[in-house]
Amino acid sequence: MSDTNTKPITMSVDEDEVIDVDQLMADFDKESNTRHFKGIFEKIIKIAMILFSVYVMFDGWTGTMEERQKMSWFIGIIVFMAFIIYPVSKKEKKRVNRVPFYDYIFAFLGAGSFFYYAINCQAIVDRASRINEVDIAIAIVGTLLLFEACRRVVGLPIVCVSGAFIAYAFIINETNHPLRMIMYKLFYTTEGIAGTPLNVCASFIVLFIIFASFLEQSGIGAFFVDLANSIAGKSTGGPAKVAVISSAMEGMYSGSSVANTVGSGSVTIPTMKRCGYKPEFAAAVEAAASTGGQIMPPIMGAAAFLMTEYTGMPYAQIAIAAILPAVLYFTGIFMMIHFEAKKLGLKGLPKESIPNFFKLIISKGYLLLPVVALVVAMNHYSPAKSAILAIFCAIAVKLVEGIVKSVVHKKFEMDFGLYLQSLANGTKNAIGVALACAVAGCISAMVQQTGLANVLSSLVQSAAGLHPIFALLLTMLMCIVLGMGVPTTANYVIMASMVAPILMRSLSIPVLAAHMFVFYFGIVADITPPVALAAYAGSAIAKSNPMKTGVTATRLAITAFIVPYIFAFSPEMLIVGSDKPWYEIVLLVITALCGIFLVSAGMEGYLLKNMPWWQRLLALAGGLCMIIPGITTDIIGVVAIAVILIVQKFLTKDKPKTIA
Repeated sequence: MSDTNTKPITMSVDEDEVIDVDQLMADFDKESNTRHFKGIFEKIIKIAMILFSVYVMFDGWTGTMEERQKMSWFIGIIVFMAFIIYPVSKKEKKRVNRVPFYDYIFAFLGAGSFFYYAINCQAIVDRASRINEVDIAIAIVGTLLLFEACRRVVGLPIVCVSGAFIAYAFIINETNHPLRMIMYKLFYTTEGIAGTPLNVCASFIVLFIIFASFLEQSGIGAFFVDLANSIAGKSTGGPAKVAVISSAMEGMYSGSSVANTVGSGSVTIPTMKRCGYKPEFAAAVEAAASTGGQIMPPIMGAAAFLMTEYTGMPYAQIAIAAILPAVLYFTGIFMMIHFEAKKLGLKGLPKESIPNFFKLIISKGYLLLPVVALVVAMNHYSPAKSAILAIFCAIAVKLVEGIVKSVVHKKFEMDFGLYLQSLANGTKNAIGVALACAVAGCISAMVQQTGLANVLSSLVQSAAGLHPIFALLLTMLMCIVLGMGVPTTANYVIMASMVAPILMRSLSIPVLAAHMFVFYFGIVADITPPVALAAYAGSAIAKSNPMKTGVTATRLAITAFIVPYIFAFSPEMLIVGSDKPWYEIVLLVITALCGIFLVSAGMEGYLLKNMPWWQRLLALAGGLCMIIPGITTDIIGVVAIAVILIVQKFLTKDKPKTIA
């Protein structure tokens, strides 16, 4: 970096570098591309959203409604709100308080179709597959409008995938009444739209989304940035390391890689650029870290709680199992940032701009109490009740904060509107996830209806016949394709319903390792070209090449492409359920971290100094060996490290440095 650049680097955005966060969200996150409402229209919609959140919380605590009716009322309301709030396309001219007449028709028809099932549930159940023509017509209308709502809010990829599965069901169906059988399966059973994905969503995913909304309104995001700043701001390439730490903590509860990238990146990406990082690298760091937040325990974007439902394992075990893979992921990104900074000669932030860690914890540490309450509650209550208790804890924290501020400043400083806004935002953020889960249910139904699960299992088994690695590669591709453009929680629900059972049946992979495998590869779809939404959002902020940013983000997140294979073959990496003694587990952690260190050096081409191609290959091979559990592979990795260090330290002369 040039010595003539004397402008102080701070974690802020210059006036000439103002970023329109709302516009970026609308461009890259379809859930943010909403119509504009003012006045009485805005109030009506906000009240409806607040009431819906309250209804979900009440039902989550009491759980009195029959499952099929509950699903129908739930998705009917979601479809209605989707057509009112979301335009048919980005090109629709957005006038304030304007909803086209056809969207009112779609809203009432879509909601009415699901309400029809809710009201006539018992009669339809009694008719079973002998549903009449009216039932079939209503099912067709409801399904088509559900797909259109999902296209508007979530995007086209999941709609196309689900549509392809339904079309396949029609093609191979050999019954006399394929339309009746398929529509009955899709619309009127608990195996289709109202299947496990939507049930899980309505039962507690929405509650965690509401909880995340309360956390966001509490100001915990700014606290995480300051906390990361106090930890890593002074170190080499500090701004990028701050971005990694803060985005990991924010992504843990946000549940959206794109939203996290845009929210954090609007500050961190310009700061990284001013520090001296290339635009593509700065955007890629934020995208990789924000995406990785979804694998960060204890919340994992609500996936930890979903896994308890799908695996039947206690929450504490899942959170513990996720620790080492997450540590390896962020260590890999951290080390690549460090080596990149060393190559470029970058420094950290000035000391005067960095908050004191202990003062920060004392003054703002109470913001972490809702997260602590959630983790504690998960070990004693159901996921739904735990989320509700955590929401009340978040409310209590803000109430106490407001009372203290009012007393200290001697004036009333409590903003009750924040609570209402959190409830409204919770509903808005849940619309896309609910629609994606409903459409995902169609995929699950058609996989069962057509026997495609057996076909996919046979395909994976055939690949496994050559070598298990080919079966895992095929599974990885399935996860990435199905995960493109799908919200994190809905993404995992699809993977857990469709792909994880194939791994367990075909390769006898333990249940937790199988679920972690598909979860990881569903998540990295957000930074994997060609549909790398998080990377593209970051590139828009950095004004960098989108494809180069996606490729760089994939390189930074290389650990996420390696570690799942390791714990698929060696489940002891997940620690939980391992019969190994504690000292072997400690050795496993140490060698894995050393392996990630070496892989990061090989990817960046720098350790103590720049590495020629053969050293990079040796570093990558040695690093992979150390990540793989086993004494033999560890020894190979140690030899590789020793060779590279000896060559770089004693046998290679330094070249004169040039100022960039």
